[in-house]
Amino acid sequence: MDKLISHSAAWAALKAHQHQLAPIHLRDLFAEDSQRFERFSVEACGLLLDYSKNRLTRDTLSLLLNLATEAKLQDWIARLFQGEKVNNTEQRAALHIALRNRSNRPIRVDGKNVMPDINAVLAKMRQFSDSVRGDSKKQWRGYTGKPIESIVNIGIGGSDLGPAMVTRALKAYHHPRLRSYFVSNVDSTHLGETLAALNPETTLFIVASKTFTTQETLLNATSARQWLIDKLGDNNAVAKHFVAVSTATQQVTEFGIDPINMFEFWDWVGGRYSLWSAIGLPIAVMIGMNNFEQLLAGAHEMDTHFETAPFAENLPVLMGLIGVWYSRFLGATTHAVLPYDYCLELFPAHLQQLIMESLGKRVTRDGKEVDYPTGPIIWGTPGNNGQHAFYQLLHQGTHLVPADFIIAIESQYDLPGHQNAVLSNALAQTHALMMGRTAEQTKQALYSSGITDKMLTQQLPHRVFQGNQPSNTLVYKKLTPQVLGKLLALYEHKVYVQGICWGINPFDQWGVELGKQVASTLMSALRAEKAGLNGLNGLNGLKETAQAHERHDSSTDGLLNYIKAYRHR
Repeated sequence: MDKLISHSAAWAALKAHQHQLAPIHLRDLFAEDSQRFERFSVEACGLLLDYSKNRLTRDTLSLLLNLATEAKLQDWIARLFQGEKVNNTEQRAALHIALRNRSNRPIRVDGKNVMPDINAVLAKMRQFSDSVRGDSKKQWRGYTGKPIESIVNIGIGGSDLGPAMVTRALKAYHHPRLRSYFVSNVDSTHLGETLAALNPETTLFIVASKTFTTQETLLNATSARQWLIDKLGDNNAVAKHFVAVSTATQQVTEFGIDPINMFEFWDWVGGRYSLWSAIGLPIAVMIGMNNFEQLLAGAHEMDTHFETAPFAENLPVLMGLIGVWYSRFLGATTHAVLPYDYCLELFPAHLQQLIMESLGKRVTRDGKEVDYPTGPIIWGTPGNNGQHAFYQLLHQGTHLVPADFIIAIESQYDLPGHQNAVLSNALAQTHALMMGRTAEQTKQALYSSGITDKMLTQQLPHRVFQGNQPSNTLVYKKLTPQVLGKLLALYEHKVYVQGICWGINPFDQWGVELGKQVASTLMSALRAEKAGLNGLNGLNGLKETAQAHERHDSSTDGLLNYIKAYRHR
């Protein structure tokens, strides 16, 4: 990119258009156009996207599509699907789409078709998940001969959030004998509380780490390994209770895991895009490989839609462009994700990583500093719970907060009256956020309730609602593995669209690496301090380690020394 997108004619036209549109309220747009829903909704891949409750017109949409053309979005989509190194800072392809390529068409990285390797790993996942779930002579059994009942995934980031979210969302599809657990936090409470509920004879650990050197994952895995050995009394038990998702054969073997039980993935799979790979092994074990392949099939259907559909009818493109519109031209700094499907309770957390790790960048692919906002802050929770928590801010606060309402027509569990309550609340909120309530409407409502003039004067300012809060509504029939695959791929491609429009690389995460590097130096200082206290030097050892560790800012050094002194006392 020779120049920032903000210096383009398309950007300037959108900026001018925003000034024209700013005074117009959403309720006015609906009043002027009785066909607004039909004009601004698209149904594809079994999902309905209603984007009519957004601050935009047909002119807005046309200008946003011009911006996509200016950013060469069509070319970049082709480059993604052709396996080019769209992750330019790490010189890698970003081929999560190959992992769910159910058409099995050749996809090449550096001239090599990667589909045979992917299919081989999927076949190995099927064999393994079938053995854990089965009840035949080929069933996977623990060291003492008992069937597995508990699956514990040990990972962090993309090796945890995606699989945990999908496993939770598809709980209705779980094998009745199996229970799943996900351990990610290095705080010993997370692992300790999980292990306390488990029987070592029937527990299987899946350790997910590409290099088998991730600090948090390896610390948790090592502690879990020691727990198992202590309980079963034999180091040989490890091989029957641990498998690995990794590429580091030597480290996996040294840990005590048979390399036969190591599942491979590749450097062109980014962590936050990796649940479609062997990182999804806990998903496959819990829901069965047939259902896991339905998850892949749903994502592949959305991939095909993204690759081929005209931009004006393309769900990820539309959602991505609308997000660019709000972040830059209307000044929105946050975006709420509000699933009215309790199965998706972890979905906002997964999207936090997917979107903020991808789009939290301040320089373009070419290293130029941007002069416009990029990725928004993503947050949210299941809708009905949020109504009794933060929706007050959405209705009467001072922030512009675009939101995605995600609605299932049918629940996983059919209890009389429940789903109608869910649906009515979801539709009511999108309506109320958009329409608001004027002072005149509030007066009429209060007078009809018998309020006095004095009370009206006191209460009126508190009962007026600005409205004009925008939202998308995504509707599907019922959350199945296939529908969830479509939903996840939709947001992945939305992120790609926004990355291209902002000119940034959505596939690296150098900010994450910085924190790891600093933590490593502090870990060394804390380990040295412990060694000093355990030696014969006492206070002298403490003083020596205080002088030896790498200097940081005065606050960090002060906190480190305070912790050391507290431990010594």
